[in-house]
Amino acid sequence: MANNGRRSVKAKKGPTVGTGGHGRKALEGKGPTPKAEDRVYHKAHKAKQLAERSAAKRGTGARSAGAAKSGPKGRATEEVVTGRNSVVEALRAGIPAKALHVAIRIEMDDRVKESLKLAAERGIPLLETGKPELDRMTDDAVHQGLVLQIPPYEYLDAYELAEETVDKWKKGHISNAPLFVALDGITDPRNLGAIIRSVSAFSGHGVIVPERRSVGVTASAWKTSAGAAVRVPVARASNLNNALKQFKNMGIYVLGLDGDGDVSLPDLTLATEPVCIVVGSEGKGLSRLVRENCDQIVSIPIDSAMESLNASMAVGISLYEVSRQRSAG
Repeated sequence: MANNGRRSVKAKKGPTVGTGGHGRKALEGKGPTPKAEDRVYHKAHKAKQLAERSAAKRGTGARSAGAAKSGPKGRATEEVVTGRNSVVEALRAGIPAKALHVAIRIEMDDRVKESLKLAAERGIPLLETGKPELDRMTDDAVHQGLVLQIPPYEYLDAYELAEETVDKWKKGHISNAPLFVALDGITDPRNLGAIIRSVSAFSGHGVIVPERRSVGVTASAWKTSAGAAVRVPVARASNLNNALKQFKNMGIYVLGLDGDGDVSLPDLTLATEPVCIVVGSEGKGLSRLVRENCDQIVSIPIDSAMESLNASMAVGISLYEVSRQRSAG
């Protein structure tokens, strides 16, 4: 084929005029590699999702029936009790409530009727609410058309509570020596509720909880306390060890509960003095610093076949012994 006398020109290798910078963007890369748990195709991502779902069921109450905290993204932060059984039981226990949300055209049964009756008797506002809003409030929990809105608990300051109680005792305004229970590393709200109930039963003056890594007064705690949380103040300490040091400076003896104690509970000689009983979690017990800040470590005699007692049970037994000794004295 004729080429009309033209010769083909081959392109030169290497960069040519006007091509600089074309490959710069490709060389920049896509940034740091995402964490394994953030890559949707990675098994760590699935493990993270399963863990979050399990925590949602175990954490602030079972989503299907119990206490639930609403989530992020503009949703309300107040705690709610969901499900017909949980709502009616919460109302029976006298848990403080801001409002009872009832689904529009809810199917009535005995639990719904009793919930409406109890709320009306206590003057709790009844709000007819659509299902989409109930789903939003409960973070898609199975609410069965009933949602009880719980106000945030108003904690006292640990130092101020102790100081006020000691002052009242010295002035003769209260007959019993100050008696407190402090929680070290306890995260189960049912334990807190049971401890509040025992403190109320044995004329204690308050419960102290750390501000961080500790249980708070949730709907579950209210429910387990059987209404005792109305009578027993719960105070927060920004730092439990500092609070215990302040207590000791006020003349309050700090007694730690531990199986490996310095003194057996029946031999306790400080029961009639101002006392703060400190209890740790069932698994870890008292932390090292808290243990060092205790005046005495007290053990409860139990059968050797039993490794340890539940925290709330240990507190109840100890409070009974303190109360017994004070009554005898």
